[in-house]
Amino acid sequence: MTGPLIPTESLTYGTELNAVYAIARIVAETFDTDAGLDAIFRLARTIFIFDTVALYLENEESHEIEPSYARALGRGRSREAELAWGEPAAEEAFRSGQTVLRQEDAGPVVKGRERRRDFLGLPLLVSGRCVGSLAFGRFGGPSFPSEHIQLAEFVAWHVGQLLENRRLSRRIASLEAQRELIRMQDDFISTVSHELRTPLGFIKGYVTTLLREDTEWDETSREDFLNIIDDEADRLSELIDNLLDSSRLESGTLSMTFEPARLGPVVRAMVQRIEGATPEIEVITEMPDDLPILEIDSTRIAQVLDNFLTNASKYAPGAKIYINVDADDERIRVEVRDEGPGIPQEHLSLLFERFYRIPENAATRGTGLGLYIARKIIDAHGGEIGVESIVGEGTSFFFTLPVKNINIEEQEGEYV
Repeated sequence: MTGPLIPTESLTYGTELNAVYAIARIVAETFDTDAGLDAIFRLARTIFIFDTVALYLENEESHEIEPSYARALGRGRSREAELAWGEPAAEEAFRSGQTVLRQEDAGPVVKGRERRRDFLGLPLLVSGRCVGSLAFGRFGGPSFPSEHIQLAEFVAWHVGQLLENRRLSRRIASLEAQRELIRMQDDFISTVSHELRTPLGFIKGYVTTLLREDTEWDETSREDFLNIIDDEADRLSELIDNLLDSSRLESGTLSMTFEPARLGPVVRAMVQRIEGATPEIEVITEMPDDLPILEIDSTRIAQVLDNFLTNASKYAPGAKIYINVDADDERIRVEVRDEGPGIPQEHLSLLFERFYRIPENAATRGTGLGLYIARKIIDAHGGEIGVESIVGEGTSFFFTLPVKNINIEEQEGEYV
């Protein structure tokens, strides 16, 4: 598809011709629309005279044009408000699909010179459809000659192509995002199916074993089987809770109850839980005794800590886990660090995204929801969450919680 032809006699070899080629190159190479428009109009002013330019685009709902971009480049530089003068010409060009030249009387003759404003309205045509219009304004001096109108039409066509490039880029980005979402959902369905099947398989297998009439199990074996069933039922319950939490977070219906509480008991309870579940690990905690009272949902913060600790024990089995808690007047920071294999840098920014799992860890059980839920919980508390890792040395997950002024009477009893 080609733009309007410019008669060669309207161009002076040198600046004008170079500007025309440069405008075409900008459209082909520029991805930043505003920067592209700035460059096009600066070049345009070297080949025909105008003082202001305004870009109007169609509102897809009202089908009216609305200002999208405006610049004062010449004698109108100190009168930005006068950019609106070109709107009637822009409106007429948009409705008719034709170039429009309007002249307005700006007042009485001064020193023998006629005061006049000229506005050149041009439709922005993309694939045969008018998507908006341009309005060039000129204050005083001669009107737009025919060769300048042809140059303006050339500029308008290329502006239309620049806008079409933006639309196509956004469309491509949207399709790629949709494709990535579908891929992640497919991966998620596959992962969840596997995660559900595994505990159900254990539960079904051991229940069937216990119910066999041709075998008599001793008490120790029965207790072992029942413990396995209990553990797998807990794992199944946790998976379902994560799925429900994820769905509620996406819909904005996950409820939280914020109450005054100290963080110390929450940390100690989670350490006791992880040590009871995995006796082979060692958790080393550094935490001051005089932590300030916070306004938090203790259950949800415990969920975040549990996720950090569970990940550390899962991906760094047998290694020590370090918990460091420190506080200042503005926030409390909690860090959980392990001495495991570490995480490659390219994965760190994606760890808190929904469904994301490191490909190298695909064999390890998990849905890619835990850290996503943790991020949303900390966001709801007004805190920050992050991760640092060095391959071969270990990984640190951390979050912060803001310290708020709590009534002194609340700093007694169950909070101490």
